[in-house]
Amino acid sequence: MFPAIILEVKAPRVPLKQSQIDELLKNCDIASTRYKNVIGILYNGEEVIVFKNGVQIPAHTELQNKEYYLAFFTESKIDKQRIYTLTAKINNCLHFEFGIKDLKHRMIFTACALVAKRYGANLMVGMNYQTFHTSIHSTLAKSFQAALQQNIKLNILLEVYSSIKMNSTENQAAIDNFILWVSEISDNINSDYWNGEDVMAIFFNEFNRYKGKSESGQVFTPDHITSLMYRLIDVGQDDCVLDAACGSGAFLVKSMCNMIKEAGGNSTAKAKRIKQNQLFGIEFDREIYALACANMLIHKDGKTNLEQLDTRTAEACEWMRSLSYTVDENGEPVLKKQRITKVIMNPPFERKYGCITIVDNVLRSVPKHTLCAFILPDKKLEKDNGKKLLKHSKLLKIIKLPEKVFSEGVTTSIFIFEAGVPHGNSEIFACYIEDDGLETVKNQGRQDIKDRWQEIEDRWVEIIRRQSGDDTVQWIKPTEHLSYQKPEKEFEIFEEDFTKTMMDYLMFQEQVDVREFGERLVSKVMYNSTVEVSELGVTIVIRGQENEED
Repeated sequence: MFPAIILEVKAPRVPLKQSQIDELLKNCDIASTRYKNVIGILYNGEEVIVFKNGVQIPAHTELQNKEYYLAFFTESKIDKQRIYTLTAKINNCLHFEFGIKDLKHRMIFTACALVAKRYGANLMVGMNYQTFHTSIHSTLAKSFQAALQQNIKLNILLEVYSSIKMNSTENQAAIDNFILWVSEISDNINSDYWNGEDVMAIFFNEFNRYKGKSESGQVFTPDHITSLMYRLIDVGQDDCVLDAACGSGAFLVKSMCNMIKEAGGNSTAKAKRIKQNQLFGIEFDREIYALACANMLIHKDGKTNLEQLDTRTAEACEWMRSLSYTVDENGEPVLKKQRITKVIMNPPFERKYGCITIVDNVLRSVPKHTLCAFILPDKKLEKDNGKKLLKHSKLLKIIKLPEKVFSEGVTTSIFIFEAGVPHGNSEIFACYIEDDGLETVKNQGRQDIKDRWQEIEDRWVEIIRRQSGDDTVQWIKPTEHLSYQKPEKEFEIFEEDFTKTMMDYLMFQEQVDVREFGERLVSKVMYNSTVEVSELGVTIVIRGQENEED
């Protein structure tokens, strides 16, 4: 049975007080005698108060459409483990049954199929490969037809999809399985419980077991770290977010999903504005750019403010500045009302890909006081002249991440800057998240199988907000370091160490070969001795060697 929705409307001059709430709840109680689920809405043109089965739902600021309120009772939980399992099956199918050897091509082909399903492609078990391939292509083209006026580079997605070559297209069982698996993943993505988990991040986690890092220096960000960074710089539903090295779009998808959830869900008018006007990205690698476009389209972003640019160039800087500034009649820059307010990024780490140049260009291109969070190798600022960034931007915090976050073996930290404010001599807050609670699952990478991360994240967000509350907290002088300083272990010496050193010195004086002596001693004890156990203890007796001088 459908839920009942009761809407009580008051004049704008009538404040929503307890008497109006009591009247609404009385009517909801009456409706509940015939309906299992009841939504009560009190609205005066300015305020809105919402109740679900008699319990007030907080954080509602706008009256929404009917579908939004009906969705309160139709949500279903996401089975992330099932997504991992399906992704592994898809990867193996494309690799071994279709013969797609290129890692990125397997990801792009899957992403395009997901976009096609999202926009209504008729992918049916039993269709041959040509029909299957054409259906995806035609649906892709239609899915962003209107958006092409704003972003002609979306055509790159179609071009890359069309260029993917198969070694085999005759295996009907493989085609059918692929369709079934993609359809199941697509059904999950549509849920409001899909809380920013980037579907392509899951794909990367699975696919990257076969290849550590791409040729363009991308090191893709685990989902739990994107969630942490979103919270560390207080991104909210009214922010405009930039990722100028966006890879598959993980930070943008996380931001989009969290901002929409804060705004009230996918059915709200605010959700549409977030998708169309508040998310911006740059990606240099052509195929990864295509993947990012597909990822945004999977999440129903119809405009996709992504540019295929090199963030190291003046062209990219000009585009970033255009997001926040216009010019007046005298050619002077004027700050827009809607402008970039937050930056979340994981730029390529290596010097040859211009890591510090990318960070520098971003900090110089966004408005003054913009909070910018970057994942960088721990010592990157110290090794690559990162001190120059402090001449124009303030380094507020350094959060060292757990050692195993990135499978490539590089140890990293989150560096949070305030753009446009020279650093001066202020000390820098730093701390170390030593454990993220994730565990390695055979053939599936590191996962939060015990659901520990949310509690860990909440604790660290509070510690970093208060800048106290953990033994790892440090205050770093910028003249001395630009990285978290792991404390050196205290020097310890034990009696065994002293005895060994003394024995080594005595044997050196007697010109005894320590290695040979050790081998002979082990041989005698293990193979030419007996063990006698008594009340006094255990005695090892070397047989027949009482008179041998050793």
